[in-house]
Amino acid sequence: MAFALPVWLAVHQELLAHEEVDRGAPTCFDEFDDESLFQLFHLTRPCITFITDTVRARMNKVVMKKPVVSVDSLVMVTLDYYAHGVSSASILDRVGLSQAHSPAIISLVSGTISGMVDQFISFPQTEEARANVAAKIEQICDIPNVLGIIAPAHFRVRASSYEDDYKSFVNTLGNTSVVSQLICDSDGNILSIEKCCVGGTSEQEMWESSFKGQEIEEDLHGPYWVIGGKGYHLSKHVLTPVPEPVSDSEACFNEAHAKIYRVIWTTIGSMKRRFKCLTQLGYAREGGLDKKSNIIKACSVLHNIAKKFSVPPPTGVGQTEPLYPGRQLSVTPGSNDEALKARQALIDSNFYVPPRSHYPSDSSSEEEDD
Repeated sequence: MAFALPVWLAVHQELLAHEEVDRGAPTCFDEFDDESLFQLFHLTRPCITFITDTVRARMNKVVMKKPVVSVDSLVMVTLDYYAHGVSSASILDRVGLSQAHSPAIISLVSGTISGMVDQFISFPQTEEARANVAAKIEQICDIPNVLGIIAPAHFRVRASSYEDDYKSFVNTLGNTSVVSQLICDSDGNILSIEKCCVGGTSEQEMWESSFKGQEIEEDLHGPYWVIGGKGYHLSKHVLTPVPEPVSDSEACFNEAHAKIYRVIWTTIGSMKRRFKCLTQLGYAREGGLDKKSNIIKACSVLHNIAKKFSVPPPTGVGQTEPLYPGRQLSVTPGSNDEALKARQALIDSNFYVPPRSHYPSDSSSEEEDD
């Protein structure tokens, strides 16, 4: 991630600088001990305090009417939903609300947090920041000049097969989902999140139409790669594995590619363990894609904040994020010759394995030894 924790704390102070915040007042979170807080919300007290204060400052700026209930109560209801995928009656009762209030509260807070994406999700903008991200990735996989790892993050939704657009939500695993384009660094910090689409959208379609994809392909971030799976086309800036390796060098490159590519699946799996709402976002048509996009972006913001506070995800069994087979688009033969040459040059420079030599066994010496 481009920002260190002191910078994040400076952002926090700036958000609160001109706001009237009763920082010493008790909140509804004070009623829980630290262990209970983590079990309920999968976050620590300092992290929750940071989130609540930041949401409060944001709401003071963008919400005209003061909420009927306190901001910390709104945040508590929303974090409860994020952590468990449902709104707990016990939490709602604690803050004097009912299930009928829950959807509006979650929508309000999710919209508020998703509006802070630019402050807490940052693609490396300076040459120094880009070099630092690339150096850390190279330490892991020996692939140089890589700015991040890109993958489709699928989130299940319920869709009726009787709806006209049902098939558009079906992904390559046969599930109905929505999908967002996600880029992370070697530490699992999210660098970019955008393009909430129906689950049947291909990775390449999302990449070509995304703001970040257009920036990178237009050389606005320099001569760097992003690591992509087989659902992406090899290009000047998207580095994919060799489909059918014919040499030890290519096989070695593919192993390195798979090693760094696993980081993004670990990241998505970690998000879904912490925020179980992401394992089922409700009905496809309920609130449309914008509502689901706000929840996904809000959880991505909170994921980065949790990492900055070194909050581990809750443990879980069977929570490994499945690899989604890509739906590759057809490619005109010869259209990516330049990219093929660039990948081969990278393999030759960094993963060259000399051809194996076969020598006859010295059977005579073995017989003499006997």
